[in-house]
Order: sequence, then structure tokens, then C-alpha cells
Amino acid sequence: MNFNNRPQPLSTRDAVYMELREQILKLSLPPGTPLSENETSLLFKVSRTPVRESFLRLAQEGLVQVLPQRGTFVSLIDTALVEEARFMREQLEKAIILLACSHFPLPSLLALEQNLHEQQICLDSKDDKSMFELDEAFHRILFDGCGKTNIWKIMQQMNAHLNRSRMLRLVDDHDWKHLYEQHLQIAEAIKSQNGVGAQQLITDHLSLNIADQALLKEKYPNYYK
Repeated sequence: MNFNNRPQPLSTRDAVYMELREQILKLSLPPGTPLSENETSLLFKVSRTPVRESFLRLAQEGLVQVLPQRGTFVSLIDTALVEEARFMREQLEKAIILLACSHFPLPSLLALEQNLHEQQICLDSKDDKSMFELDEAFHRILFDGCGKTNIWKIMQQMNAHLNRSRMLRLVDDHDWKHLYEQHLQIAEAIKSQNGVGAQQLITDHLSLNIADQALLKEKYPNYYK
């Protein structure tokens, strides 16, 4: 992959960082994967400096770990950080869904419906990466529609370990019907302005991750701290 040919106004450092971060979050680089400055620079056709700077930035986010005398590795998923991020997200989304039930603009409602249509397609194609992106997009539409886009962006800074665990669940189990049906119910609650019901749906929806963690940790022990 040659970032020098990418038609976007990104510095080489930012392009390398964004690509590595995406590969880590989507498990293309699984937890525990060793990382080499030299090999990464050759793969991306860039110098070692932007790679080194990207590793440092990812380490500051907790996605990369530098172990003295051993090397640099994709960090293992920390269940404590997963739960902390889930708790934060639940509290914020309960507040957001209540706002959405009192007023949600038509363009945002239409965006939810389009998103749900695309999720339904993913149920048949079993495209886990697209399903993850659609799941994220569904929730972001809620924040955008309530005028809280900046809160969503700030929340993402704490979601790295949570998002990897969510991605692992999608990769491990392609039966996403329950996830899709919960999204449908949330959208219906917004349309009917059922704030109490919507808050309970969001709580149940985000609590799925609690039960999943124990199962995933047992099945993928090398991925977890």
C-alpha cells in the first residue's frame, strides 16, 4: 500500500497512523501481533520516521504496547477498559435516546432507516466489517440527530478496547439477527417517542457486551489481558 499516491490531504504520518489504527480496531492486526518499524515501512512504502511516530501515538491510546527487550506489539484487550467504556457509552446513549424521542429530525430518521436496510443486507452477506461500520453509524446518527456530534467524537477516544471486543463478537458469531432486531426496536421507539422504552432498549442493547466478554475471553484467551 503506497500512501504517497493517496488522493487526500493527509500527512504521511497521519495516513500511516489511521491505516494502522483501523487494522487494529478491525482485528486485521489481532491483539498480540508483533509490529516492526522496518517491515511496516516497507509494506507502506514510507520511511521509518512516520511509522515510529504512529507506533508512539497508538501506544498513547493503549492500542500498541512497547515491551523492553521484547519489541512492539498490538496490545491485548483489557476487559476493565472494555467495561469502563461500555458504562460511559450506556450513560451517554440513554441521555441521547431520551432527546431523540422528544425531537429527532426527519433527515436523521431517514438515515436510520437507510442504515437498517443496509444492515439487513449484511445479514445475508455475513460481512462482519461492514456490519461493524453500520452498527457504529447507527449510533452516530442518534448523536448527530440530537446535535451532539462532538460528544460522539470524544466518546470514541475511550472506545478502542470496547470496539475491538465488539468486532471480535461479530467475527466470531455471524448470527446478527438479534443485533439488527434491537436496532429496529430502537428506531421504532424513537418514531413513537417512547422515551422510557427506548432507554431500556439501549441498556439491554449495550449490556450484550457484558455476557459476550466472558465467552470471548474463554474462546480467545491469547487476545485478552
